[in-house]
Formats: sequence, C-alpha cells, structure tokens
Amino acid sequence: MRGRRGDRMAINIQEHMAINVCPGPIRPIRQISDYFPRRGPSLEGGGRGFGEAPSHLAPLALAPPAALLGATTPEEGAEVDSYDSDDTTALGTLEFDLLYDQASCTLHCSILRAKGLKPMDFNGLADPYVKLHLLPGACKANKLKTKTQRNTLNPVWNEDLTYSGITVDDITHKVLRISVCDEDKLSHNEFIGEIRVPLRRLKPSQKKHFNICLERQVPLASPSSMSAALRGISCYLKELEQAEQGPGLLEERGRILLSLSYSSRRRGLLVGIVRCAHLAAMDVNGYSDPYVKTYLRPDVDKKSKHKTCVKKKTLNPEFNEEFFYDMELSTLATKTLEVTVWDYDIGKSNDFIGGVSLGPGARGEARKHWSDCLQQPDTALERWHTLTSQLPPAAGVLPSA
Repeated sequence: MRGRRGDRMAINIQEHMAINVCPGPIRPIRQISDYFPRRGPSLEGGGRGFGEAPSHLAPLALAPPAALLGATTPEEGAEVDSYDSDDTTALGTLEFDLLYDQASCTLHCSILRAKGLKPMDFNGLADPYVKLHLLPGACKANKLKTKTQRNTLNPVWNEDLTYSGITVDDITHKVLRISVCDEDKLSHNEFIGEIRVPLRRLKPSQKKHFNICLERQVPLASPSSMSAALRGISCYLKELEQAEQGPGLLEERGRILLSLSYSSRRRGLLVGIVRCAHLAAMDVNGYSDPYVKTYLRPDVDKKSKHKTCVKKKTLNPEFNEEFFYDMELSTLATKTLEVTVWDYDIGKSNDFIGGVSLGPGARGEARKHWSDCLQQPDTALERWHTLTSQLPPAAGVLPSA
C-alpha cells in the first residue's frame, strides 16, 4: 500500500488505529481488519469476498484461545509430536507412559526421560524433576513428584508414580498435568514447561506412550484485563460447567476404599476401612490428620460406632482396619452403613472432611456395593466411593418415589 510521495493513502476506520509510528514514512502495518470477516471487497480489489479472511492469518476472532478452553495436545497421533518451530521445542521434550487399570482403579504414570531441556542455572544446566497433578482437584491432595536429577538437560528418571481411586468417571473428565521444574536450593524452584493430557485418551489396560514437546504455562488473564469477548467466553464456560454438574451437586472431598463382607459363620458384617485418596486439606499446612468413623443406622442403643486410628499429616492415608457388626442378614438388609472421615484437631472440634452412606436408600455405586454384599455372603467386595461435603442423610429413610 505504499504510495508515491505526496499521495494520500486510503485507510479505513478499522485500520486507522493500527499505524506503524517508527521513524521514517508512515506505513500501515498488517491490517487488523484481516482478522475479521470482510463486509465487502477490499480497498485494493484483491478479490476476497464477504466473510473471507486471508489463509496466512489465524482466525483469532473465530476460535477462543486454547489456554482458555483448557485445550491440550491433539487427540490423534499425540504419542510422538513433531514441531518445526524453534519456539515450541526450546523448552525440551518429555517421554512418559500412561496406563489405566480399571479393575484396581489405578492410574500408572511412568516418567521415563526428557531431552533438550531449557538451561535454568548459571552453569548452563538444570536440576530437573517432574510433578503430576490431576485437574480439576486439590493440588496438595493429588500431587506426585519424581526425584531430582542434578546438572543435566537430558535427565533419565524411569520412575513409576501411581494414582489410586481413579474411577471411570474420572477418566472421562479429568486432565493429567505434567510439569517439569528446576530445583533451586537457594530460592524458589523454577518452572520449565508442562504437558496436559486428557485422561479420556486412555483405553483401559492399554499402555499409551507419549513423547511430546513441553509447553509454556499460560496463565488465565484476570477479568479486569480480559477483553469483553474473552470475559463472555469465560462466563459461558463456568455456567456450562455448573449446568452439566446439575443442581444440588455436593462438593467432592476425596475417595475412600471400603471392603464389605457378610460372614455366614460369624453371622455378622465385616467392614474394612482400607485407605483414602485425594482428601481435602483442612489444616493450614495444606494437609489433614484424618481418621474414619462408621455407624450402622438406625442405632437406637448408640453402640454401633467404630473409629480408626489417626494418620498424621497426610491426604492419602492407609488404615487397613476392620470392624465387625453382629447382625442377622435379614436385619442387616434394613440398615444403612454411614462412613465419615474427619480431621483430628487438638483443643478444638474436629473438622468434617466428607462422608458416604451405603444402604437401601443410597444411590449409584454405594447402593450397588451394599446390594452385592447382601447377595454374595462370605465374599469380600472392595469398592471406591466418593466422599461428599455434607453428612450422609439419616439412615433408614428411603428416598420418596
């Protein structure tokens, strides 16, 4: 669009505010209007019709930013990604394996090696380690971490990290965030790069191999600095998430692995408190001191209470304790097992973390677990259950039809 000296160049109103003001002749920079659909032929008569944008420009107005929508690596062929741009490979690559075992509800993460990491120290090297988080979720509760490899840009870990209590529902909507960081003993650890893998890409009992370039961490802009369009997208996504969750959904506070077995010989119910996973943090240090209480409701004589020992400063405690309720099978069919998890505090009331009820009035997996226990005596049945933020409803009260 550069004209001869003295000629006046025609610039429409959309391009009026996009002028290169460097020393020398004033020249229009790349037209802002090229990012938006045209409402008519261009001034130069280039022949682009209505609604057409140049192919060399990304349609920014037509697709929200990937970081805002939580987009990750491509769904197809993501095991080995190739990048031609130096900007995308400057942080290095990470090689790892993921395996979901549906039978045991575990996610196995094998962190193998990294190559060509970005130098972070004065000696031109780094002290890298890898952190894992499950999103959405509490960071402290589900953080796993490898060992640190000293003075290298090509570390080899070969470490296996395991998440317990991962249900099929988690696989459909959770994302695994893998971060590579540089350990610094004298100051804060530095972030190198990250990868986010939607767990829905995994198939049960099939190991999936990844070798992917690390990406920069793109923080979500604050509402004050976001444009009106981005604020609208952010509000829409939040409302959509709430609508998908449904009204009255209780806050998830972690998982508990329970074992149920009715003993025909002893004529009673054996309740095993195996372990908890991803509990909510109740203390200022980011942890809890959890223990578990069980009741068999209705409990007129108030003699059905059992309680585990307290596990200090952990969000993934292992109890492996078993309680026995002496009761006929016919009577047990009318009862409800109430399981609650608490945070032990000295000098004040203990904090409620979460609970679950198993019985004829329960729903979903809790009701199925109870029903299977009654129908299969002398068989130990282990199932994971979700802890919710409200106390379980009063036992013995069946939901209205």
